[in-house]
Amino acid sequence: MSRILWVEDARDAAAPALQDELQRAGHEIEHIDDGAVALHRILTAPPALTLLDVALPHVSGLQILEKVRARSDHPIIMLTARDGEADRLRGFELGADDYVGKPCSPREVAVRIHVVLRRCAHRTRATWPQTPITFGAVRGCATLDGHHLPLTRRESLLLRALSQEPGRVLTRSKLLEAAFPEALDVNERAVDTHIKNLRRKLAAVPAAHDWIRSVYGVGFAWESRTGRDA
Repeated sequence: MSRILWVEDARDAAAPALQDELQRAGHEIEHIDDGAVALHRILTAPPALTLLDVALPHVSGLQILEKVRARSDHPIIMLTARDGEADRLRGFELGADDYVGKPCSPREVAVRIHVVLRRCAHRTRATWPQTPITFGAVRGCATLDGHHLPLTRRESLLLRALSQEPGRVLTRSKLLEAAFPEALDVNERAVDTHIKNLRRKLAAVPAAHDWIRSVYGVGFAWESRTGRDA
């Protein structure tokens, strides 16, 4: 049984149905309606996963997410009515494992929790050989499974950023910062072009695997061989 912490200030009419669905899925649910209390709980006695609203008293959900991410990879799914594009992008930029807008299907939330927990289990068990990237001292020098990758500087920076956080969705703006640290006027779509070229070079390595997963409207994630979970 997994312990799920559900942090929500005002429970809506759909809450009982979601709680029933999660309990049927084998989860034990704990509710907290105060951001400061929830933050202390996550940092001192973390559950298996946290469902986190944005609007909370004392400490907002995004503040909780940011503070937790500074210390751990604890699985967090944002579950909130704040579902605009800017809100979702901000959540992913701060490190949310998923972002679900209300109203939502209880079954969908249960499935998303299952996916995140499975992905995090793979991430916990993963060792570096499952992400077999080696970066050389020379700029742009990298190997995958012992095979040389002829990368540009931008591609090398993108590959380093993605492969260091397997399973984590990195937004285009985050990847832009990684690959163009000195540029101020580069469009985020430049990331797509370099990702396309990087995918082509990764695919040329024997024992091909789809290493880079696209997340529509958000960004990209590095996928280990063990877990294409979403």
